[in-house]
Amino acid sequence: MFGELDGYGHDLFGLLLNAYHDSDETRKISLDDLIDQCKNFYLAGQETSASALTWIVFLLSVHTDWQDKARKEVLELFGQQIPSQDRIAKLRIMGMVINESLRLYTPNAILMRRVERETRLGKITVPANTEVYISTLAVHQNPEIWGEDALLFKPDRFADGVVKATNSNIAAFLPFGLGPRNCAGMNFAITETKLALSMILQHYSFTLSPTYAHCPTEVLTMCPQHGVQVILQPYEPNLL
Repeated sequence: MFGELDGYGHDLFGLLLNAYHDSDETRKISLDDLIDQCKNFYLAGQETSASALTWIVFLLSVHTDWQDKARKEVLELFGQQIPSQDRIAKLRIMGMVINESLRLYTPNAILMRRVERETRLGKITVPANTEVYISTLAVHQNPEIWGEDALLFKPDRFADGVVKATNSNIAAFLPFGLGPRNCAGMNFAITETKLALSMILQHYSFTLSPTYAHCPTEVLTMCPQHGVQVILQPYEPNLL
């Protein structure tokens, strides 16, 4: 029945409704909490995926050799058919491209965490209730971690996974945060991006327009201030 807790379902919205109607006051969330969580997932889920896909298209329009590699992989797996969810995970080259794009143009340029109790970080003592801001871009583009080519687009750095790419320092790659506060929608966002990009590559090839002006800026997420203008052409197999 709708009035019973189980009647709200077990998806995200159902879990939030269950928490709102919970009889245990220590677990119950307020109406404001419920609304804020819905806003957060809607905005964060849409903006971050859109930002990531925008920068991937930009990078592939510049590095057309990687665009060709990603397209070849997509066509070998799916042909011209709609990509299937069970085979999305096999897109190895695309996974490398997505990771490298997230490293260079991560949607969340800054992560904020509140320190609940006094904490020691190396030689620094952080007082309780302090807000700590972490520059994701500074970490992602640190040559001491990624090498002297840290500013270059090189998806093959992820050929053997994140651990190898970061020299075993997985905390150096955090486009979705890290630890218990890691983004709950990470797997969904990656799958969504792979699906959209696969369908684009199946039908189009693209290059960067000469009118494009490079100006990354932060408006909720990292985005191009003037948009990304690309020249689309229908994909023709004999051109590969």
